[in-house]
Amino acid sequence: MNSALALQLLRFGFLVLLWLFVLGAMRVIRSDLRTSGQPRVGVPPPARRRGRSGGSGDNRAASPAYLQVTAGGLTGTRIGLTGAPVLIGRANDSTLVLEDDYASTRHARISLQDGRWIVEDLGSTNGTYLGQRKVESPVPMDPGVPLRIGQTVLELR
Repeated sequence: MNSALALQLLRFGFLVLLWLFVLGAMRVIRSDLRTSGQPRVGVPPPARRRGRSGGSGDNRAASPAYLQVTAGGLTGTRIGLTGAPVLIGRANDSTLVLEDDYASTRHARISLQDGRWIVEDLGSTNGTYLGQRKVESPVPMDPGVPLRIGQTVLELR
Protein backbone atom coordinates (compact mmCIF):
# COMPACT_ATOMS: atom_id res chain seq x y z
CA MET A 1 0.00 0.00 0.00
CA ASN A 2 2.91 2.35 0.70
CA SER A 3 4.31 1.92 -2.78
CA ALA A 4 0.89 2.59 -4.36
CA LEU A 5 0.62 5.87 -2.45
CA ALA A 6 4.16 6.87 -3.45
CA LEU A 7 3.40 6.09 -7.09
CA GLN A 8 0.21 8.15 -6.97
CA LEU A 9 2.08 11.12 -5.41
CA LEU A 10 4.77 10.83 -8.07
CA ARG A 11 2.14 10.91 -10.81
CA PHE A 12 0.49 13.96 -9.24
CA GLY A 13 3.87 15.76 -8.94
CA PHE A 14 4.63 15.04 -12.58
CA LEU A 15 1.22 16.40 -13.60
CA VAL A 16 1.84 19.62 -11.63
CA LEU A 17 5.26 20.08 -13.28
CA LEU A 18 3.73 19.50 -16.72
CA TRP A 19 1.08 22.17 -16.10
CA LEU A 20 3.70 24.64 -14.84
CA PHE A 21 5.64 24.11 -18.06
CA VAL A 22 2.51 24.63 -20.23
CA LEU A 23 1.58 27.82 -18.35
CA GLY A 24 5.14 29.15 -18.69
CA ALA A 25 5.13 28.48 -22.44
CA MET A 26 1.77 30.23 -22.79
CA ARG A 27 3.12 33.26 -20.92
CA VAL A 28 6.09 33.57 -23.30
CA ILE A 29 3.89 33.19 -26.37
CA ARG A 30 1.43 35.78 -25.06
CA SER A 31 4.21 38.32 -24.42
CA ASP A 32 5.60 37.75 -27.94
CA LEU A 33 2.16 38.20 -29.49
CA ARG A 34 1.57 41.42 -27.56
CA THR A 35 4.67 43.01 -29.10
CA SER A 36 4.03 41.92 -32.70
CA GLY A 37 2.89 44.62 -35.10
CA GLN A 38 4.02 47.46 -32.86
CA PRO A 39 7.61 48.48 -33.67
CA ARG A 40 8.84 50.48 -30.72
CA VAL A 41 12.06 52.31 -30.22
CA GLY A 42 13.24 53.54 -26.87
CA VAL A 43 14.08 57.24 -26.90
CA PRO A 44 16.33 58.87 -24.34
CA PRO A 45 14.51 61.18 -21.91
CA PRO A 46 14.30 64.84 -23.05
CA ALA A 47 16.69 66.05 -20.34
CA ARG A 48 19.40 63.73 -21.61
CA ARG A 49 18.86 64.76 -25.21
CA ARG A 50 19.13 68.45 -24.33
CA GLY A 51 22.33 67.82 -22.40
CA ARG A 52 23.80 65.85 -25.30
CA SER A 53 23.06 68.43 -28.01
CA GLY A 54 24.14 71.32 -25.80
CA GLY A 55 27.57 69.82 -25.10
CA SER A 56 30.42 71.05 -27.26
CA GLY A 57 33.31 69.19 -25.62
CA ASP A 58 36.05 67.81 -27.87
CA ASN A 59 35.41 64.23 -26.74
CA ARG A 60 31.74 64.34 -27.65
CA ALA A 61 32.34 65.85 -31.07
CA ALA A 62 34.69 62.98 -32.00
CA SER A 63 32.48 60.18 -30.66
CA PRO A 64 29.44 58.79 -32.49
CA ALA A 65 26.22 60.69 -31.81
CA TYR A 66 23.65 58.01 -32.69
CA LEU A 67 22.99 54.43 -33.69
CA GLN A 68 21.35 54.11 -37.14
CA VAL A 69 19.37 51.11 -38.43
CA THR A 70 20.54 50.67 -42.04
CA ALA A 71 18.70 47.45 -42.99
CA GLY A 72 15.74 45.46 -41.70
CA GLY A 73 12.23 46.28 -40.57
CA LEU A 74 13.22 49.48 -38.75
CA THR A 75 15.46 50.97 -41.48
CA GLY A 76 16.06 54.67 -40.89
CA THR A 77 15.50 54.50 -37.12
CA ARG A 78 18.02 56.49 -35.07
CA ILE A 79 18.82 56.14 -31.39
CA GLY A 80 20.71 58.98 -29.76
CA LEU A 81 23.76 57.85 -27.80
CA THR A 82 23.67 59.40 -24.35
CA GLY A 83 26.19 57.19 -22.57
CA ALA A 84 23.46 54.86 -21.30
CA PRO A 85 23.63 51.23 -22.50
CA VAL A 86 21.52 50.33 -25.55
CA LEU A 87 19.76 46.98 -25.15
CA ILE A 88 18.70 45.33 -28.43
CA GLY A 89 16.22 42.48 -28.75
CA ARG A 90 12.58 41.46 -28.95
CA ALA A 91 11.79 42.26 -25.29
CA ASN A 92 9.43 45.16 -24.62
CA ASP A 93 11.92 46.87 -22.32
CA SER A 94 14.71 46.88 -24.92
CA THR A 95 15.99 50.24 -26.13
CA LEU A 96 15.62 48.98 -29.70
CA VAL A 97 12.72 46.51 -29.96
CA LEU A 98 13.22 44.27 -33.00
CA GLU A 99 10.38 42.51 -34.80
CA ASP A 100 12.79 39.94 -36.20
CA ASP A 101 12.33 36.17 -35.88
CA TYR A 102 16.12 35.75 -35.89
CA ALA A 103 16.65 38.08 -32.90
CA SER A 104 16.55 36.82 -29.32
CA THR A 105 14.51 38.41 -26.55
CA ARG A 106 17.68 39.94 -25.10
CA HIS A 107 20.07 39.74 -28.03
CA ALA A 108 22.90 42.28 -27.60
CA ARG A 109 23.99 45.31 -25.60
CA ILE A 110 26.01 48.34 -26.72
CA SER A 111 27.61 50.25 -23.87
CA LEU A 112 30.18 52.97 -23.33
CA GLN A 113 33.37 51.78 -21.64
CA ASP A 114 36.49 53.94 -21.28
CA GLY A 115 35.26 56.32 -23.98
CA ARG A 116 34.59 53.56 -26.58
CA TRP A 117 31.34 51.93 -27.58
CA ILE A 118 31.45 48.18 -26.93
CA VAL A 119 29.06 45.54 -28.30
CA GLU A 120 28.42 42.26 -26.53
CA ASP A 121 26.22 39.35 -27.44
CA LEU A 122 23.91 38.37 -24.57
CA GLY A 123 23.83 34.64 -25.34
CA SER A 124 21.65 34.94 -28.44
CA THR A 125 20.65 31.89 -30.43
CA ASN A 126 21.68 33.14 -33.88
CA GLY A 127 24.67 35.29 -32.92
CA THR A 128 25.69 38.91 -33.39
CA TYR A 129 28.10 39.93 -36.15
CA LEU A 130 30.32 43.02 -36.28
CA GLY A 131 31.53 43.36 -39.85
CA GLN A 132 32.16 39.74 -40.89
CA ARG A 133 33.22 38.61 -37.40
CA LYS A 134 30.95 36.84 -34.90
CA VAL A 135 30.88 38.64 -31.55
CA GLU A 136 31.85 36.12 -28.87
CA SER A 137 33.10 38.54 -26.21
CA PRO A 138 32.75 42.32 -25.72
CA VAL A 139 34.24 44.04 -28.81
CA PRO A 140 34.84 47.76 -29.51
CA MET A 141 32.69 49.21 -32.30
CA ASP A 142 33.92 51.73 -34.85
CA PRO A 143 31.63 54.16 -36.68
CA GLY A 144 30.43 52.86 -40.05
CA VAL A 145 31.12 49.17 -39.32
CA PRO A 146 27.87 47.20 -39.73
CA LEU A 147 26.48 45.33 -36.74
CA ARG A 148 24.12 42.53 -37.82
CA ILE A 149 21.48 41.11 -35.49
CA GLY A 150 19.25 38.70 -37.41
CA GLN A 151 18.02 40.60 -40.46
CA THR A 152 18.65 44.00 -38.84
CA VAL A 153 21.86 45.96 -39.56
CA LEU A 154 22.99 48.91 -37.42
CA GLU A 155 25.91 51.35 -37.53
CA LEU A 156 27.39 53.90 -35.19
CA ARG A 157 27.39 57.35 -36.79
